[in-house]
Amino acid sequence: MLKGKIVVVTGGAGLIGQEFIKSVIENNGIAIIADTNENLGLSIKKKISSELNTTNIDFVKLDITSTESIISCISFLKNKYSKIDALVNNAYPRNKNYGQHFFDVSFNDFTENLGMNLGGYFLTSQQFAKFFFKQSYGNIINISSIYGVVPPKFEIYKNTAMTTPVEYSAIKSGLIHLTKYMAKYFKGSNIRVNTISLGGIEDNQPKSFLKSYKKYCLNKGMLHPSDISGSLIYLLSDMSKYVNGQNIIVDDGFTL
Repeated sequence: MLKGKIVVVTGGAGLIGQEFIKSVIENNGIAIIADTNENLGLSIKKKISSELNTTNIDFVKLDITSTESIISCISFLKNKYSKIDALVNNAYPRNKNYGQHFFDVSFNDFTENLGMNLGGYFLTSQQFAKFFFKQSYGNIINISSIYGVVPPKFEIYKNTAMTTPVEYSAIKSGLIHLTKYMAKYFKGSNIRVNTISLGGIEDNQPKSFLKSYKKYCLNKGMLHPSDISGSLIYLLSDMSKYVNGQNIIVDDGFTL
């Protein structure tokens, strides 16, 4: 389905990113792990290459908040592969104070986290889009969240130390509209931009939280990263060539 397509996944060494890399390979694409953590990225490349018996995984160091780093990444891929078919904006940069409750979030932390995350998605998209314009085609997929679509259900965090940071909701909702803005702005360029908004991903959360979360779902509850892969492959493939500016929600009905 993705035969020969060069797909860049930012944050490709992370929990969700690794599943995306595997899915690209399993669908005959060439997957690029683009991550700030070089040691982890190379380790994940080696691990997945061995698991899937493939040579079609590459690694490039990338900081999505650095224009220089992004340009260097694009240059490396252009020189090696002569093309880039798609960018998956999946990285999740945040500062050390991220995750605090509403009244504990400082203005500086709020703006820094929005700048790193939403700003980083803008910057990466901007620089890759310049390349896509010259190439005459391209595909950008942004990874957002259900909490960019609906407000948090704060009651599911009761009796846990967890919360949904206010920055997260601002970032993810902004990202959905940024997707629509770019799709419209790139009209006539053969560059399409879409979003996937994820439901909660299971990652060792407390059992009480998982139980509360599932009450709002229709079947499974929290998802595994692999549950998102089908939607990603659809958007990366030519099956969705006229899907543009859309937000696909994968959440087991949580937002209903």
